[in-house]
Amino acid sequence: MDTTSTRISAAEQLHELLATDQEIVDFLDDLAAVAAQEMSIEFPVLCGVILGREKRGSVAGSSSEEAKKLDEIQAGFDNGPCLEAQRTHSVMRVGDIDYETRWPEYMTVLREQGLRSVLAVPLELDSTAKAAMNFYSTVTDAFNDREIELAQRFADLVSKAMRVALRIAKHSEAAEDRRKAMESRTAIDMAVGIIMAQNRCSQEEAFELLTRVSSNRNIKLRKLAEDLIASIGQDAPTTAFDE
Repeated sequence: MDTTSTRISAAEQLHELLATDQEIVDFLDDLAAVAAQEMSIEFPVLCGVILGREKRGSVAGSSSEEAKKLDEIQAGFDNGPCLEAQRTHSVMRVGDIDYETRWPEYMTVLREQGLRSVLAVPLELDSTAKAAMNFYSTVTDAFNDREIELAQRFADLVSKAMRVALRIAKHSEAAEDRRKAMESRTAIDMAVGIIMAQNRCSQEEAFELLTRVSSNRNIKLRKLAEDLIASIGQDAPTTAFDE
């Protein structure tokens, strides 16, 4: 096999993914599909990609519905080769699931699904994110030294692509967070104005009343403000809140 042409092909595919405007979950799905294609040399291989980010939780991408199911089960156990590779930054290889003693509950599920081999390869990201690719096969000892080397080379490409994708996602999410914050601030400012008018109080007193009621009723400040704004379309009470 011409590994140079394969590398170029993989790089081109990853470049195309980065050029596509999509959510990070969709990017991971497409990434997993490309990874499964690259690793399906002599027999079909399934792929899942698990990504964990600070303050954003974990998301996963899959090359197929079957791979998605397997990754969801692994996440449910909070234990398995892919999560172990993600946490330790080490390659995890299961040559024969029938004789694997690590992750016993998850291995039982894989056996029931007719799988026989697993390979998990970590991705190198920045300090705020961790990720790994999980490859599944129905063939025993499917991932020998050659396949592991190929997976690691491909993981180098994927790591670079994902770092770019995460930077793009970070900027997009920051913009969305700012938009939501502005909307929230606008709703709260309007609600404060309503309270000032209804209760003939200062801005500081109105905001204090709004936050106190939010705390007492265990309702988010923005939601409370939006409810108050919506209420003035009806017969508004003389006093905005009854504490």
